[in-house]
Amino acid sequence: MKRTSVALPLLLGFGVLYAEQTQQKTDKPYNVLFISLDDLRPDLGCYGNPVIKSPNIDQLAKQGLLFERAYCQVAVCNPSRNALLSGLRPDTTGIYDNSKYIRVQKPDALTLPQHFKNNGYITLSMGKIYHHSESEPGDDPLSWSEPMFGFGKPYRQWFTKESDDFIKKLKSMPDRGKKAARALPYEAADQPDDDYPDGKTALKAIEQLQRVKDQPFFLAVGFIKPHLPLCCPQKYWDLYPAATMKLPDNYYPPKDVPPMALQSNYEMRSYGGVPETGPITDEMALNIIRGYRACISFADAQVGRVIDELDRLGLRENTIIILWGDNGYHLGENSLWTKMTNFELGTHVPLIISVPRQKTAGQTTKALVEFVDIYPSLAELCGLTIPPELEGTSFVPLINNPDLPWKKAAFSQYGRGRSSSYNATKDPMGYTMRTDRYRYTEWIAPDKKVVGVELYDQQADPQDNVNLANHPEQKNLVAELSKQLHAGWKAALPRN
Repeated sequence: MKRTSVALPLLLGFGVLYAEQTQQKTDKPYNVLFISLDDLRPDLGCYGNPVIKSPNIDQLAKQGLLFERAYCQVAVCNPSRNALLSGLRPDTTGIYDNSKYIRVQKPDALTLPQHFKNNGYITLSMGKIYHHSESEPGDDPLSWSEPMFGFGKPYRQWFTKESDDFIKKLKSMPDRGKKAARALPYEAADQPDDDYPDGKTALKAIEQLQRVKDQPFFLAVGFIKPHLPLCCPQKYWDLYPAATMKLPDNYYPPKDVPPMALQSNYEMRSYGGVPETGPITDEMALNIIRGYRACISFADAQVGRVIDELDRLGLRENTIIILWGDNGYHLGENSLWTKMTNFELGTHVPLIISVPRQKTAGQTTKALVEFVDIYPSLAELCGLTIPPELEGTSFVPLINNPDLPWKKAAFSQYGRGRSSSYNATKDPMGYTMRTDRYRYTEWIAPDKKVVGVELYDQQADPQDNVNLANHPEQKNLVAELSKQLHAGWKAALPRN
């Protein structure tokens, strides 16, 4: 069978051999523990940030392979998750924002969990895996053996009297403008973990592990932190003293950047107390940074609870664990907050995989990989056929040899709509490519005209502070990278 998702028969052959050799010791199909975190950028101890307290994810990295340069296809929740779960790129599905869904766009798509279900696995979803809804179109019932578990009831994120009073006051106002009935974008409360949605998700995941431990399972566990609002128990805030917080060094827009490369921070501005226009106060900015870090540690604790139960049940020796964050995140860098950009911070994501009896446990790889690669990789590791329509490349060979020459580039995109939804007939699409050294982006209008170009030297300028695209000395490089961008992902696949 021709497999467009795998670069080389030689590499594919190794991947199948790897799966067969490891599974021979158990004579059971691998289980899959599929863990996602929402809006988690690679700000973790295992990614080199000594400030972040993430002991459970760091431990997982020691037991698996950490991808230093993994990239999502779109830097916002729904299209990123749909690309990962379908193995199809956004221009194939037409999913560019949070308003469209895979089963509507591609009714015959064979999703990643659906493929496992069709091959005898019980597939279960809890928390946020597709998007918010517990029913169609936000979720995909065809992917799961049973109806998904949301976040438990009651669903609460704010708990303090101050937050309650803030929301009541906002609701009583005759004209709230664009504001939703939300409190501040952060809160520390003296509440137990299990009062929060992610605590309830961890409890449900533990319950499901106990229930399905004797059959092949694909258990998808989606934590919503560190997504806004940055609310979690006080004890996690205490890990990051307020006096240690500081604003980013590049708390300003990049130089010579096209206007459509930036966004108005509208997601952050939808929360109470955040000005609808203009700068965010330094006090609020520092609290946002502190709350984001606290929520990472809170989510890390929930990850640890689930993995601890997997170990307690004796399932680790036959279970693949994969952990990923759905998009990158700005915390004031480039004057931006949240995601929805084509910058390195918007598209760069954490990705860790642990496979039983993995010889490369504790190692990292600098290979460029993409979210669409996860589907074919898990299918191959578990001995399933790889659907020929997939648009990713199995990274199984990297699990054995992290230093293999790999993709020449990773591709992402974000359409800058004039409203909350992208309109392909009116709005420019930003196509961005990460090579070994550069990030190159073109903004293309519906009439195919290029209306903006960006070039960042990730070696000399890893924070994307200076756009070099219009510098005369970069003319030849821009032409070369433009040609590579338009050649697309197929031309960037690994070669023998």
